[in-house]
Amino acid sequence: MNKKISIRTATKEDVPKLLDLIHELAVYEKAPNEVTNTLEMMQEDGFGTKKLYDAFVAEIDGKIIGCAITYYRYSTWKGRCLYLEDLIVSEKYRGQGAGKQLFNTCIDFGKEQGCKRMIWQVLDWNQSAIDFYSSYGASLDGEWINGSLRL
Repeated sequence: MNKKISIRTATKEDVPKLLDLIHELAVYEKAPNEVTNTLEMMQEDGFGTKKLYDAFVAEIDGKIIGCAITYYRYSTWKGRCLYLEDLIVSEKYRGQGAGKQLFNTCIDFGKEQGCKRMIWQVLDWNQSAIDFYSSYGASLDGEWINGSLRL
């Protein structure tokens, strides 16, 4: 029997576990050496004077098993949008509904904040994630090419 999953807003004290989940995701995405973010940076950026992101955690019996990290993005065509940077559920807890609850929480949060849409990226080989997002009727656009520049 699956245990009850609860979702809540992350706190500064949750940041070490968020960073653990980010490292777990990097391994899953075959890029374990790409994470350069630090505990101090995440604490400042999420809970400091100039908050840059919001985060939600999924828990079972008080243990964090997943998270969603969002921030605002502005579309010149649509206005304020919510960007879902990462939706992570620890591998051994996948398939129990935590991802769905986190995703729904982000949707509700975006609506509450007046966002016109929620945007995210998914790797083209991550079929389980593609299927998950498609189950919501999400538009997955293969037309745009992502750009990135190290600063």
